[in-house]
Amino acid sequence: MVSGIWGKKVGMTQVFDNDEVVPVTVIDVSDWVVTGIKTKERDGYNAIQVGCLRKRYSGQKPAASWMKKLNQYFGVVREIPVKELPAALTIGQPVDFFEELQVGEHVNVFGVTRGHGFAGVMKRWGFAGAPASHGATMGRRPGSLSFMRAQGRVIKGKKMPGHMGVQRRVMKNLDVVKVEKDGPVVMVKGSVPGHVGSLLYIQRQEK
Repeated sequence: MVSGIWGKKVGMTQVFDNDEVVPVTVIDVSDWVVTGIKTKERDGYNAIQVGCLRKRYSGQKPAASWMKKLNQYFGVVREIPVKELPAALTIGQPVDFFEELQVGEHVNVFGVTRGHGFAGVMKRWGFAGAPASHGATMGRRPGSLSFMRAQGRVIKGKKMPGHMGVQRRVMKNLDVVKVEKDGPVVMVKGSVPGHVGSLLYIQRQEK
């Protein structure tokens, strides 16, 4: 069994399931091709190397020469770890591992959060801020930096302003709501990290 699949976030929508509205994230899993095979005997671990075709080559059947110029024909190249390599796996074949996903199956979705640049403590950590009336002049500043500040030190882990976002996060135990083979797209319940068009890894949970 392949442990997961790669895809790109399309966006969020809603579908109806037994007259109930279910919010879902749509993940595009098309145009992925097997570009290499890693074996335990040769590389020390088993994995399937996959690449996503660039838009100009979308829908085309990859040639053998494309595998020698991955940067030219593939916009993204990633790996899928596996315990055992699937039988009859060949380089150049389309990735159809999404067909193994079952509706109702629980998956973990990994992604990189949206970047917000340099953010203050109210946006970055959810600080309440100072009172908005009665002459308060503190504004949106963080306030006291602890008793060690008099010694010229700040406690490690202190919540301060700084770079926000662009961190790898995971949403666990999301239900697979729908698998459209014509797209092909996979719909999972709820929201996942990342902006539209960002890479996502759908990890199947071991049974």
